[in-house]
Order: sequence, then structure tokens, then C-alpha cells
Amino acid sequence: MDIVGASAGMVVMGPSIVIIGVALRRTMGRPVLYRQVRIGRGGRPFVMPKFRTMSEGDGSRGSVTIADDPRVTRLGRALRRTRLDELPQLWCVIRGEMSLVGPRPDVPGYADMLQGRDRAVLELRPGITGPATLAFRDEESLLASVADPLRYNDEVIYPAKTRLNVAYLEHWSLRGDCLYLLATLHPAFERWLPRSGRAPGSLP
Repeated sequence: MDIVGASAGMVVMGPSIVIIGVALRRTMGRPVLYRQVRIGRGGRPFVMPKFRTMSEGDGSRGSVTIADDPRVTRLGRALRRTRLDELPQLWCVIRGEMSLVGPRPDVPGYADMLQGRDRAVLELRPGITGPATLAFRDEESLLASVADPLRYNDEVIYPAKTRLNVAYLEHWSLRGDCLYLLATLHPAFERWLPRSGRAPGSLP
């Protein structure tokens, strides 16, 4: 399903990928893609690409991004809001480094924080979308509303995402994956998601 879905996505979204690449090249120059080392299945690192959404030197202030972050360009905001910046990761799915659905791949420092049963999520290929991705669609706005975004991410959001990813592993189903894909395309499908994969009722 991953290979067929990603290949179909590359064909269908091919014109959009080209248009986005040209627009980024003209407005932001090179590079068009932002590449970052992430941790994949079995704890193996791989390079994950995205369309670049920030100005040059965008990685110098850490991996946590908040709403209205001055590093994000005007075009970049549109790409992030629609998740079109993730399109290059379809190639990672075809290569077998990622899946369409699964936990988002962590940067090395965060992957090292996983302990005990939580490390079981490394048994899965990381995904372009998944329960934690959908539960925190508005993560950047949430982080912008707190005094210390990095601490809030580390102490509240990251543990909540980990719980969702462990539940996804324990209750995996093909039907669930299809629903996560549909919910990624349109929020109306979120009401059909497995209960274990829904957003927590409240956060501190």
C-alpha cells in the first residue's frame, strides 16, 4: 500500500511539486529542499527532505517552531499550513525509509528520550501522517500561546505524542491507516478515527 500510494501520489502531485520547486527557487533561491537527519525504523538514521519554508539559516534556533515565527517565509507559511512541504517525503516512502502512516520521525536527541515500552515505536517505519500529526495539527499555535515553547514541547506535547504513537502500534489496523490518510486530506473524517488515535481531551 505504501509503494502504490506513494507512487500514485508522486504522479498526481507531480505538477504541484514542480510548481512549488520553481516558486521556492525564485523567491528563496537555493536550496529548494531542507534536509534533516531523523531516526527511522530500528533506530537507524536517515535524511528526511522537506520543501524549505524558512529563510537561510533556518535551523539555527532549534527544531521547535511556533506560529508567526519570523524565520518562516510567506510562501513557507502556506506550505506548512497545507502540509505541502511534506511532499518530497513520498520519495522516502518509495525508498522504504518511511510509510504513509506512522509516527513522525524524531530528531536524534528526541529519539534518545524514549524509554521502556515507548521505544517500541521504533519498530515502525516513521510516517508522513499519523495519529500524533493529526492530534496536533495546530501545534505551532499551541506553542505560541505558552511562555516557554521548548519546555512545553518537551514536557507536555512530546509525551502526549509518544502515548498516541504507542497506542497506534498496539491497535494498528489497515482500516485505521486508511482513515488517518482520509483525515489528513480533510478534517471531517477525524470523527471516524480509532478512539486510541484521537487527540487528548486537554493538555496542561
